[in-house]
Amino acid sequence: MRNTPVPRRRRLSRRPERRRKKPPQTPAEGEGDPEFIKRQDQKRSDLDEQLKEYISEWRKQRAKEEDELKKLKEKQAKRKISRAEEEQKMAQRKKEEEERRVREVEEKKQREIEEKRMRLEEAEKKRQAMLQAMKDKDKKGPNFTIAKKDTGLGLSSAAMERNKTKEQLEEEKKISLSFRIKPLAIEGFGEQKLREKAQELWELIVKLETEKYDLEERQKRQDYDLKELKERQKQQLRHKALKKGLDPEALTGKYPPKIQVASKYERRVDTRSYDDKKKLFEGGWDEISKDVNEKIWNEKKEQYTGRQKSKLPKWFGERPGKKAGEPETPEGEEDAKADEDIVEDEDEVEEEVVEEEDEEAEEDEEEEEEEEEEEEEEEEEEEEEEEEEEEE
Repeated sequence: MRNTPVPRRRRLSRRPERRRKKPPQTPAEGEGDPEFIKRQDQKRSDLDEQLKEYISEWRKQRAKEEDELKKLKEKQAKRKISRAEEEQKMAQRKKEEEERRVREVEEKKQREIEEKRMRLEEAEKKRQAMLQAMKDKDKKGPNFTIAKKDTGLGLSSAAMERNKTKEQLEEEKKISLSFRIKPLAIEGFGEQKLREKAQELWELIVKLETEKYDLEERQKRQDYDLKELKERQKQQLRHKALKKGLDPEALTGKYPPKIQVASKYERRVDTRSYDDKKKLFEGGWDEISKDVNEKIWNEKKEQYTGRQKSKLPKWFGERPGKKAGEPETPEGEEDAKADEDIVEDEDEVEEEVVEEEDEEAEEDEEEEEEEEEEEEEEEEEEEEEEEEEEEE
């Protein structure tokens, strides 16, 4: 390590401080005056009295504030007590409402379980009765009747089953099993009673297996009947499409065929929109022809009424057909009478045109009704032929 030089201290020179000279004190004005002393004493006494008044006022104000603060504290304590009581009552009320709600939920659940149990019992009874009726009934030919779906809620039973949750299915399964699986109740049975119980259970198993086999065979038969019905329906739809001039498979699809608004052999490009073609197909041509005829009629009428009328020369003798005592015909009346005759003729023509149109519409309706009757007769004949073929 290097020896660092120690800085030398500087000597401070002590110089004698210069004493400042105080200015000479002058005696206060009126220091020895008795009047001045008296005034000073009077001021002090007034100031003391004023301070005493201030202190007394302050103490009164302080006491008043302390009383108000005490009242506020008492009021706050009362409010806390009342609030605690209200909160306790509210908590008790909430507790009672919660208990009531839980009780209602439990009661509702129990009611639903009982209703489901009753429904399942009714369904099981109906099923047993149906099976018994099927056993008693003699076997006949295939059944071609299709049971309609229950359209009460717009959903089939299969769709309603699919929409059920897992918990609902488990609950229904438990209820159904509790109804079907009866307890054994073999407590206190002897050997003979146990043998009888085993024989009874064996007979029950044989009965259930027999019912299972019968149901499987019935399902196979119903599937076959359903396929046959679908095939017959397809054949009928094919015949119907061929009658209407459509493709044979036009009516067998999921959706109905499109409306043919133009000929399929049309080679020109049609610039009209689909709405225009559809309106034309739905009877728009009659409207167009009616508008055109109305327009031509109005033009001809205006042309006729706006023609130049040539007046006939005035009759200077006695008017032909005039009877004795009749007045003379004024000028212009003959023209007005001629116009009235023209208007009457126009009204008659319009009535005749309307009558002709009504007759044509009635004839069209009669033709359509005859065609529909012929189609119905043909369908009935086809159904009779098919029934005869089935019977053969």
